[in-house]
Amino acid sequence: MAVSYRSRRRSRRLMAIAAFLLLALTIFFILRSGSYVVRSSFDWSQHAFQKCWASYKKYAWQFDELVPVSAAGRNTFGGWAATLVDSLDTLWIMGLETEFDQAVAVVARLDWANTTETAANVFETTIRHLGGMLSAYDLSNDARLLFKAVELGDMLYASFDTPNRLPPFWLDFELAKHGRLIAGTSDPSASPCSLSLEFTRLSQLTGDTKYFDAIERVKLFLGRTQHSSRLPGMWPALINFREETVDVYNEFTLGALADSLYEYLPKMYALLGGLDASYEKMYRDAMDVVESYLLIRPMVPDGADILFVGTAFVDEPGKVRRNPETQHLTCFVGGMFALGGKLFGIPEHVSIGKRLARGCAWGYSAFPTGIMPEIFGVVPCKSLEGCQWDEAKWRDNLRDDHPAPGLPKGFTHARDPRYILRPEAIESVFLLYRMTGDAEWRRLGQQMFVAIEKATKTEFAYSAIADVMVNGNTQKLDSMESFWTAETLKYFYLLFSPEDLISLDDYVFNTEAHPFRRPGRPVESKPG
Repeated sequence: MAVSYRSRRRSRRLMAIAAFLLLALTIFFILRSGSYVVRSSFDWSQHAFQKCWASYKKYAWQFDELVPVSAAGRNTFGGWAATLVDSLDTLWIMGLETEFDQAVAVVARLDWANTTETAANVFETTIRHLGGMLSAYDLSNDARLLFKAVELGDMLYASFDTPNRLPPFWLDFELAKHGRLIAGTSDPSASPCSLSLEFTRLSQLTGDTKYFDAIERVKLFLGRTQHSSRLPGMWPALINFREETVDVYNEFTLGALADSLYEYLPKMYALLGGLDASYEKMYRDAMDVVESYLLIRPMVPDGADILFVGTAFVDEPGKVRRNPETQHLTCFVGGMFALGGKLFGIPEHVSIGKRLARGCAWGYSAFPTGIMPEIFGVVPCKSLEGCQWDEAKWRDNLRDDHPAPGLPKGFTHARDPRYILRPEAIESVFLLYRMTGDAEWRRLGQQMFVAIEKATKTEFAYSAIADVMVNGNTQKLDSMESFWTAETLKYFYLLFSPEDLISLDDYVFNTEAHPFRRPGRPVESKPG
């Protein structure tokens, strides 16, 4: 009996040891595979959104924005509940059905004529409000959303009532009422040229071609003028839409003022099912010039194979002056190149997209907070193939004699050191993950989320910060634009979601991260 008892004890010990080893190995392989990171990041991004939404409901309900430090509301886009409308599809995608229904009830009561403003920003109202409602309708099929989208679409359509049928930057209500609108002489090129996805989708959903006809005129203008600028193949940041000329202004960029003009070229091709080849041609011609004059291989200490996007100036015909200064806004370009490469069968563009997206992720990791600033400069290599690190050359290129505290080696300045909760870097990381399936992109996204969450979190939500070079005690700017909940948190959530949730095969994202369903693709099933 004693022998049998000892034998049973030994067996139980061996079984316990085996169970412990099995558990340890399971945990090891889960951590190694990244599934733990995926699950936690998936939860964290949703928790961050819910925190913001709860504070918005409590302190800023139906205002355009929550003020995230002071816990108040303010209006910045006509008082039409920008954060609420912009976040509709995020609510749906995250499975927050009760909150979605409450928000739709508010949208159904919005009165576009009820505003203290005398004019509406055509671009911002289109991408945030019209785009938000169209996307939420595509996902939920709630007829109230399409009804309100048609109301707003008709209001915005009035901006095309100009002598040459090109819209102004501002829809001035009084001028529109008396038929006196006129296109601008120095308007951002992205403004009239980034309405195409929203107006096209509105025509697709309603069967009313007037919206598509309106933006078709803009497309024809782009096609006519693409090779007439000072840098043929690209359009300048500012355009004289009134006289329909593009040869006056000298700045060429993929950043502020011009960004989504280029972004929408491959996306319009996708939304139209490849039926309009002119979008492919314009994309190819523009990106050839971007490769030649705007892409930068920075000189960095670790020799990382990364790219950034700079700016070109053409003061005289044939004389291109390149500026190796880049913007957080241009971080969308990696995703654009990768998408264009996939759509048009250009493998080199997918490779460029990867290097650009890695560049922005590298820029995040380089700064003390783990976040990249709004605007910064680098020392460019002579070619995109790279160059050796030269500390003396770097110091010669510093904007000041000595680098600012916290400025990493390789950067020559960070003249706008803010982070305003922008989405462009995680947007490209998300798109690269969906297009490649490489777990590298989820790891990079995880690092970015942890850094952003730590640096921007407030008692009530998340706030823009004053300086990414100040780690631990950087000033909160008491600002949380609607793109934080509409774009940034949505992209983080989708990065760690199952790949069939808002599949790139079925949806095209507008520049505010609102997914529009491609005609003929299946309707998204309800989350959860």
